[in-house]
Amino acid sequence: MTLLRKRIAKLLRRIGWLDFDLVAVMHREHPGPGALKSDEMVIVIDGEVRKWACLLCPGGCGSAISLSLNPQRRPRWAVLTDFWTRPTVSPSVHQTNACGCHFWIKDGVVEWCPGGHPAAATELP
Repeated sequence: MTLLRKRIAKLLRRIGWLDFDLVAVMHREHPGPGALKSDEMVIVIDGEVRKWACLLCPGGCGSAISLSLNPQRRPRWAVLTDFWTRPTVSPSVHQTNACGCHFWIKDGVVEWCPGGHPAAATELP
């Protein structure tokens, strides 16, 4: 059912009826190198427990980001998905690598924090 929703969501996005940058897909194993797609967030589930949320950095650097969903670890994030499997992530994601991206993901849409988009940093005088 989730696969069908994801496909319908992508169709609705293509015709402009639904807006999102990411949809969530569930996997039992952590995605390997090169397995992530730019329009998907992989949520790794072990049994009934969500372990990781994995995505490619939306800033264009191509880095794979793995967010811990384990409530026993710090830092940790929470991911909620809506009917169309669009993820909402909290708190924000702040890359500490060279790209320095800082963003929220709400209803599958990447929302950049002020100064958190690499292009914004290059536009400053």
